[in-house]
Amino acid sequence: MNIAYWAVAGLLALFSFYSGALKVSLSRDRLRPMMAWVDRVPLPVLRALGAVELLGATGLVLPRLTGIAPLLAPAAAIGFVLLQAGAITVHLTGEDRRITLNVGLAATAAVTVWLGLATS
Repeated sequence: MNIAYWAVAGLLALFSFYSGALKVSLSRDRLRPMMAWVDRVPLPVLRALGAVELLGATGLVLPRLTGIAPLLAPAAAIGFVLLQAGAITVHLTGEDRRITLNVGLAATAAVTVWLGLATS
């Protein structure tokens, strides 16, 4: 179970770290081809979402890696489930209705919650 947690949580953390780094560092013009919804949210909100993803990715890995408060890892995964639920809502209320990636990420985060609680 521990190996399964690291495999699933590691992939989720890598994707979230990459996505968060893009949102924090790139301009709207550079993000638009990848994320059609960026014009619908204020720039500070976009940057905050990126920071949340970066912190969440850290929260999936660091507590389990250090052994300090390991229950924070499933809490971070719950945060990702909620983040993806919000992302699905944003996609469905706008013109961009592509939610397949978000559904997959939400499912991955839910599995991470389960694995994190099962191995704690």
